[in-house]
Formats: sequence, structure tokens, C-alpha cells
Amino acid sequence: MSQVHQIALTFLNNIGPASAKALMSYFGDAETIFTIPVKKLLKVPGIGEKTVAALNIDEALRKAEVEMRFVEKQDIEVIFYTDARYPKRLKNCVDSPVLLYSKGKANFNNARVVSIVGTRNITEYGRDLCRQLVEELRQYDVLIISGLALGVDVAAHKECLKHNVPTIGVVGHGLDRLYPAANRSTADKMLENGGLLSEYPSGTKPDRENFPQRNRIVAGMADATVVIEAGIKGGALITAEIANSYNRDVFAFPGRIDDVYSEGCNFLIRHNKAGLLTCAADLAFSMGWERTEDSKPVEQFMLPFDLSADEQDIFNLLQQHKTPVAIDDLSIKINKPVSQIAMNLLNMEMQGYIRSLPGKMYKLI
Repeated sequence: MSQVHQIALTFLNNIGPASAKALMSYFGDAETIFTIPVKKLLKVPGIGEKTVAALNIDEALRKAEVEMRFVEKQDIEVIFYTDARYPKRLKNCVDSPVLLYSKGKANFNNARVVSIVGTRNITEYGRDLCRQLVEELRQYDVLIISGLALGVDVAAHKECLKHNVPTIGVVGHGLDRLYPAANRSTADKMLENGGLLSEYPSGTKPDRENFPQRNRIVAGMADATVVIEAGIKGGALITAEIANSYNRDVFAFPGRIDDVYSEGCNFLIRHNKAGLLTCAADLAFSMGWERTEDSKPVEQFMLPFDLSADEQDIFNLLQQHKTPVAIDDLSIKINKPVSQIAMNLLNMEMQGYIRSLPGKMYKLI
């Protein structure tokens, strides 16, 4: 079956996933859809005269050929919904994409898959929960999915990198870019044990309407969705609702009743839309998972390859201390001005190597 025709199917006007699958079911392959007389398409249930009249057959094929050249050059895998590599859990969802673009090394059909979602405004409480959850989940040989957004998403991906847990970032744009750009370094590291996934072709911008669509993939690929922290509105609750609609398990960590970014989690638990979670063992028990005997690899610390010489000195010094170190102490021990140390610390924090604490104290993540 021609992969160009499979890609072209997604470029046809007014043909969404359901219509594309109906056409495939009726004709058997994508190439036939583009080579038969257009009027024969009217035989397919749900395909009317207006839809046929609006079809841009030649344009769709031209776009597909351009996209095919791009994916071949960038080493991007095109996964059609009939392929064995297509995520089986997602395929069972009625609105699953007909085609996916993948970059990296990932087994989408891992025996156990968990999605981790939450607010972009993650707190220290949320970071601690994320750290604890991922570290404990590595005992269960899981694949972790998230959306590579700021906050909970990227925190989950970074914890996976630390603990050698495979992780996939589902993005709401084409794989010719990365949004937000601040997560580029993390995304690059993920390609070695996981990767990136999108239903959007190159050139697709991270427009607002793409992210709810992205969320259905995050929910649909997993056995269970875990909400770390979430406000009462936002993408995390949308993902939880979608997961519930797919009859997938949803879990949430509770928080204090006056915490804005626990309000969404408490809402889900209160309305029986999510099971209450306190640790990974709760999740494993609810899912009926047992620890695998050989799934306790030696912890791999994220190596700081992209730090400057001064930042490397700071990193080495912090690594020698189990407790947080004050910026003034760092300045004295490294013999650099506080102003310069502050700039280095800010850069290291943005890259995800350190965490700032009250009182201008710093520690490695």
C-alpha cells in the first residue's frame, strides 16, 4: 500500500478520521480511493455529494509527496492505523487518528502504559509527587506518556530520563518544530528511550485548538491516566474526561482544599471521576500489576553535557552536598561574583538540572 496515498488521505477536505476509516473499510486500501472515479465514493455510507464535490484529490497528493520527502529526510516514521506498530489501545478509540508521525525509539504497545498529566504551573508539591510516582513506577516496567508541555508534563518526562523509564511526548504540532522551545533539550534526550508523536504533518503550528485533540491521544494510548496537579479548568481535566469516556482508569493525587492547583484533582475524586492515589503502589494494586523481577535498573543520573565550565563547577559542588546550598556559599567556594552565579543558576534551573528553594538555596533535581 502506498504510504503517499495514506498521508494524502489526511489532507482531503472534509475527511476526518471516521470518514477516512469508512473509506478504507469500503475500498480496502488508500491508493484505490485516489484512483477510482470520484462518483464511486458516494457509495460509502456517510459520504455525501457535498463532501465529494469538495474533495481536493490532486492537491492532497501533492501535499503528501512533499510530506513524504520531509519525513524521509528527518527519519520520521509514518504509522497508519492498519499498521502493526500503531498503538493498539488508541486504535480502539472511535476518534483515533488515521495516521501518526513518530520520531525516536518507542514501543507504543508496551504491556503497561500510564499517562501523566497536570497543570503547567506545577508547585513543589507536584514536583515531589511526580518524582515519587515515576521512580516507583519503574519497578512495573511501564511506558509513560505525556504532552511535553511546561509544568507537570515536562517534569514527568525528565523524571523518566533520570530513571531510565521509556517516555513519549505527544505534541500538538508538526515534528518540524517543538513547542515550547524550552523543552528542546528534554525532547532530544527522549529520542533514545521513547520519543515524540504527533498526528499533525510538518508545517502545523501549535494552535490552541490542536491541544484538546492532542489530549485524546494522551488518554487513548494509556491503560491509566494520572492527574498530578490541576486547576478546575484546563487540559488535564479535559484529558481525564476523555479517558473516562474511553472507559480507561483515571487516578488523581489529592491536595489541600485551598490549593488552586489541587482543585481539579479534588473535583475528580469527589465526583468519582478518578481514584484517589497516594503512591505508585495504589495504582499498581488497582490495575492488578505485579512488579517485574528484573525491572530495577541502576539509576542513571542525567549527565550535564550542555553546561558551561562555570555551571559545571556549580553542578559538581551541589552534587557533593545532600542538603541545599546557599548562593552566597556557592559564590565563596567557586570564587565568582554572586551576580554571575545567579545567572548560571537561572540557566541551570531552566535546563532542569537544579531547583531553587526559599532563602536563595539550591539543590540538584
